[in-house]
Amino acid sequence: MSNLVFRDKKRRNLFKKYELQRVLYKSIIHDLSIEKKYRLESILKINSLPRNSSTVRLKNRCILTGRGKAVLSTFKLSRISFRELARKGMLPGVSKASW
Repeated sequence: MSNLVFRDKKRRNLFKKYELQRVLYKSIIHDLSIEKKYRLESILKINSLPRNSSTVRLKNRCILTGRGKAVLSTFKLSRISFRELARKGMLPGVSKASW
């Protein structure tokens, strides 16, 4: 596996670890009924979280090849791997279109 795949796995683990904290801080920030002082505190706390724990930093990758472009999210495969497996009949429920 390439370094990009390992980096993506590391980011996903960080996201999983800090997800609840990030959601909590964001809900406090957007809740206007809470005092401004506490909302500013939560902004500082969310900024102190690791950057790689953000959702934006995650990239969908092919589980077979690690390819980052043209990944079908339902199968978690790149278009190339999907085509090969579909042609071999290894994906249940997928058949060649004909009309």
